[in-house]
Amino acid sequence: MSIKKSEFIKRRKDLMAHMEPDSIAILASARTALRNGDADYAYRQNSDFYYLTGFAEPEAVLVLIPGREKGECLLFCQEKDPMKELWNGKLLGPEAAIETLGLDDSFPITDIDDILPGLIEGRDRVYSPMGKDEAFDHKVMEWVRVIRSKVRSGAHPPGEFLVLDHLLHEMRLIKSKTEIDLMKRSAQIAVAAHKRAMQVCKPGMNEYELEAEYLYEFTRNGCHAPAYNSIVAGGDNACILHYIENNQKLNDGDLVLIDAGCEYEYYASDITRTFPVNGKFNPEQKVVYELVLEAQLEAIKTIKPGAHWDEPHKRTVEVITTGLVELGLLEGKIETLIEEGAYRDFYMHRAGHWLGMDVHDVGDYKIEGSWRLLEAGMVMTVEPGIYISSNNDKVDKKWRGIGIRIEDDVVVTRKGCEILTQGLAKTVDEIESFMAA
Repeated sequence: MSIKKSEFIKRRKDLMAHMEPDSIAILASARTALRNGDADYAYRQNSDFYYLTGFAEPEAVLVLIPGREKGECLLFCQEKDPMKELWNGKLLGPEAAIETLGLDDSFPITDIDDILPGLIEGRDRVYSPMGKDEAFDHKVMEWVRVIRSKVRSGAHPPGEFLVLDHLLHEMRLIKSKTEIDLMKRSAQIAVAAHKRAMQVCKPGMNEYELEAEYLYEFTRNGCHAPAYNSIVAGGDNACILHYIENNQKLNDGDLVLIDAGCEYEYYASDITRTFPVNGKFNPEQKVVYELVLEAQLEAIKTIKPGAHWDEPHKRTVEVITTGLVELGLLEGKIETLIEEGAYRDFYMHRAGHWLGMDVHDVGDYKIEGSWRLLEAGMVMTVEPGIYISSNNDKVDKKWRGIGIRIEDDVVVTRKGCEILTQGLAKTVDEIESFMAA
């Protein structure tokens, strides 16, 4: 399963159709990143660049010139080089790139300084991802300066610079059927990984041992990397929202929170489950867990075309605030507590985010200051939580050290929504039965 060449071609045509007249778009691949010494991090292509090309090599530049008679879609990339390929793997090369990627033309990246100023010349507007890569921004301006230096000879430099992100990211926000299929596969691999970790968990293990279990499941199913830095947080560590040390022992009687997802064919999954290390919730853990679960289930019910982005979050706030009052963790009128944000002592993040090629995917949450309406093809997480740190002296000791988050991936459909991360134990009974078995 992968994105077909025809879909990449369509994406480029759709983007060009939304560009201003007499414009050119210039987009660079991701750079390699040094890890330490002379060792690089594993290379991962820039999501925008891959979305438009399907090309995973570094040192490349995509150029889109709508209306150009000699070809609208051009690529600059590395040339074939037997010695370089001996050390670092095969390169596609400019000649093969044209047919393989469905381009109009392709050139060696070493020729870009000679060719690109001539392509920019005569265009009124330049689209680029300004502010993302300072060195590339400087390079674009250098190409423009070459044209400006020839104005007296009749050269016509561009007069306007536009950020490419808005047009491109609105496209990325609505997923195609193939993209959703890839995200379903990513989600089901992550589900299997969470099951594996839940099955082997027991008191005395280290957090990193559970991390090893789901990383194994990711890799054996074709995911070469997690979609983000994973969280395995036992006990009070679960009250640290971005805890990633994953190096403490898992104690009998504690909960463990695992927030982990994988990347499959450039598409992310994002799941959180919280469960008892010994397989059995104590009374306090159970009631807080069931409150978080109720909030999540109620939020998912609100997701449908035409609903506001903020509706799922508002619903979690209502459910969690009401529940905290019933448990005696908050006091006062529910409406007043919500208005004052009193719940934020226990629930300090929003209920979700866009999901796609990036785990916190692109796309505006508001349009002209108002929450945007949901549309079929949008994919989002739903992840309410309650966090009662061990140093929270405002509550009874029996509640302290409980950190719970429950997260699933949801796609908006024409009639409502679909949970992509189905099949993973979520109720108290399901979790306890699964761990006991």
